[in-house]
Amino acid sequence: MRRLVLSAALLAAAIVPASAAAIVSFHSPSGNIRCAILKTGVRCDIQQKTFHSPPKPNSCEFDWGQSIGLARRGKAHFNCVSDATDPGSELAYGDEIASHRFRCKSLSSGVRCVNKRNEHGFKLSRQSYRFF
Repeated sequence: MRRLVLSAALLAAAIVPASAAAIVSFHSPSGNIRCAILKTGVRCDIQQKTFHSPPKPNSCEFDWGQSIGLARRGKAHFNCVSDATDPGSELAYGDEIASHRFRCKSLSSGVRCVNKRNEHGFKLSRQSYRFF
């Protein structure tokens, strides 16, 4: 039994750093956009916006219109969320970051993220959003 507990503890210790490293978080220089890149997708949250989000679906019980996601398959979409992304480190204008199959670039006009495999993505700024 003692060996099983020790093995479980070692396994848990090995898993935590790997899963923590699997998330890359960053924010725009203005701090208005925060993003997280995971193995399964990208999520960007915007703090202040002037664009109008699509109507909140009846199925969404949480916050709507401030978070955009991009999964491994399919096009970008608005997220129904009950949390916020970690601010991470600042990604300077003109710089980009890539992790897993996703790449995001910080622009003075917003943040652009793309799935490198299918070229689907989004651009998010205070004034607008665009899915492609």
